[in-house]
Amino acid sequence: MRSDNFHMKQSFLFTKTSKEPPRDEQSINAKMLSRAGFVDKLMSGVFSYLPLGLMVLRKIEKIIREEMQNIGGQEVLLPSLHPKSNWDKTGRFKEEEMFKFKDRKGSEVGLGWTHEEIITPLAKKFISSYKDFPVYIYQIQNKFRNELRAKSGLLRGVEFLMKDLYSFHKDEKDLDNFYQKVQKAYLKIFKRCGLQKQTFLVAASGGTFSKYSHEFQTITDYGEDEIYLCPKCKLGVNKEIIEQENFSCVKCKNKKLEVKKSIEVGNIFKLKDRFSRPFNLFFKDEKGKESPVLMGCYGIGLGRLMGAVVEVCNDERGIVWPKELSPFDIHLVLGSYEKKEVNLATKIYNDLSRAGLSVLFDDRIGVSLGEKLVDSDLIGISTRILLSKKSLVNNVAEIKKRESKMLRLVRLSDLNKFFII
Repeated sequence: MRSDNFHMKQSFLFTKTSKEPPRDEQSINAKMLSRAGFVDKLMSGVFSYLPLGLMVLRKIEKIIREEMQNIGGQEVLLPSLHPKSNWDKTGRFKEEEMFKFKDRKGSEVGLGWTHEEIITPLAKKFISSYKDFPVYIYQIQNKFRNELRAKSGLLRGVEFLMKDLYSFHKDEKDLDNFYQKVQKAYLKIFKRCGLQKQTFLVAASGGTFSKYSHEFQTITDYGEDEIYLCPKCKLGVNKEIIEQENFSCVKCKNKKLEVKKSIEVGNIFKLKDRFSRPFNLFFKDEKGKESPVLMGCYGIGLGRLMGAVVEVCNDERGIVWPKELSPFDIHLVLGSYEKKEVNLATKIYNDLSRAGLSVLFDDRIGVSLGEKLVDSDLIGISTRILLSKKSLVNNVAEIKKRESKMLRLVRLSDLNKFFII
């Protein structure tokens, strides 16, 4: 039985769907996630994750955690509350992105919008020699960013859940090698989240750290970013650096680039010694020579990724969750209310649950079948089993994948076998 197996009767579900989207939302993800009861907006850029939404968020978290551990990442949980003194060492306490205030003793503190100023002095306590490498530390934690324009639902938030990975290296070759590993791991994450065909590596400005950093951009007509995509290399250049690249691909120099709207779903930077020097993070090599530790940082916003999935995976009826992110494996919908049929449907629900499948059972009485099917499409669970009065008489169930219009009839006695095999 799967460890994430969970089942629920829809009559007990905390939330309900709504017929109309919120009037103050323009983005697809905000409209659909709110209507389907996945999230609730508290204020601009701040959302509550409701039971269905939290299930999806935890699945994204599980995927990210698995891929980070596959490349050697070790998980920590760092504080959200930061002392001013750490940020003064890099001169970044003045940044407008940070929420700042004073505690009751008058000391200035801030809420973390990134964690280089916290992870670097922490790493200094454990890294002093070439023998201490490699070190890859990540966390999944709430960030707070004083956004000037919080918008687009989950795509640009003030409070948001983020995975940030920090790597520590003895030389540039080691940094470059790990940087490539992270690129591959990120592409695996986006593939597992159903965005493989739409997501591309994009060169972005590296600032003072290196010539390029990289973003992962998901193509969608409703994206807030603009990229120039090379059809040969499948490599993009973002709008901010395309002019300095003479409107050509950074790899093959092709000038016939396609302009696409997109959503940034991840980014990676070579920090080099930008943070190690201010915190005196040095190590001794094999000959006893001291050198600054080189660093990289790699981020993915979990809510942002969830919002991007909805922007891409939807139709006119609602969300179409990729299988690995679907809040439940199966949406079991009962369209008859006679006692005998309710009992049979309940037995099927229990059998599927015991077989290790996560099931949302729409057992609601007094709700029409048409309304149930509308809700099912809106919620977007990857597979639906319909038990209508007609199908139950014939001892069959109607099975439909959310992304397909095709129905498949399966005998009730074969349901467990059908799904488990």
